[in-house]
Amino acid sequence: MIKKMSYFLVLLCLLLISVGCSNGQQPIVSGSDDEVELTISAAASLTDALNELKTSFESEHSTITLSFNPGGSGKLAQQIEQGAPSDVFLSASKIDMDKLQEGNLLLEDTRIDFATNELVLITNKEKPFNLSSFEDIDSATIDHFAIGEPESVPVGRYSKEVLETLKLWEPLQSKLVLSSDVRQVLTHVEMGNADIGVVYASDALISDKVKVVATAKPEWHDQIVYPGAVIADSKHPEEAKAFLAFLAGEQGKEILKKYGFK
Repeated sequence: MIKKMSYFLVLLCLLLISVGCSNGQQPIVSGSDDEVELTISAAASLTDALNELKTSFESEHSTITLSFNPGGSGKLAQQIEQGAPSDVFLSASKIDMDKLQEGNLLLEDTRIDFATNELVLITNKEKPFNLSSFEDIDSATIDHFAIGEPESVPVGRYSKEVLETLKLWEPLQSKLVLSSDVRQVLTHVEMGNADIGVVYASDALISDKVKVVATAKPEWHDQIVYPGAVIADSKHPEEAKAFLAFLAGEQGKEILKKYGFK
């Protein structure tokens, strides 16, 4: 009798456990299996490369989703300084990254340089402007010249350095169309709203509407280096580090190279 009662008690316990599990109660998932969304504040020039990298990264890290916040590096840095949520910052210039580092806003020992770029002069393919070098730029023959805003957009800062080196900055003041990021410069030239513009080689590569007429000499401007780092206030520092490692790894390098980065 006792054996039979014990047998029925065991069956009852198993039945109760089964009912509990089928009642919508799931086992507790460990922290490593939790879904994580990383916010990546990235220079606009990285947009296309990052979209492809997202697919590769997420296929290898099934619990991590990447969300991009593209824009001018200066404005992105300012957003982070003001407390905007971000896990990783990918800048098109050292200056903007330096500001965050000086303010102790970067996670220690996570900063890396992952790419370089070149500065090119472009014109619209269907409405080509007769020009073959930066030195040939003549303010008298140009109506609209698109560049990035020098105070907040790295490509604009580099463009200003080139024009100052060539003694063209002051003569061109009335012709300049200042843009909020490098992609806006590209759009102005693509749509014919500007005769010429200055963008990165990587941006010119992804457009079939513009033609590169010249490449700036490296000595005319500061070296174009792309640094990346994890933000100190990131809620997902380990996942953010994994993303940076992937970006700087072989797959990341191949994707960046494909889109015109060095």
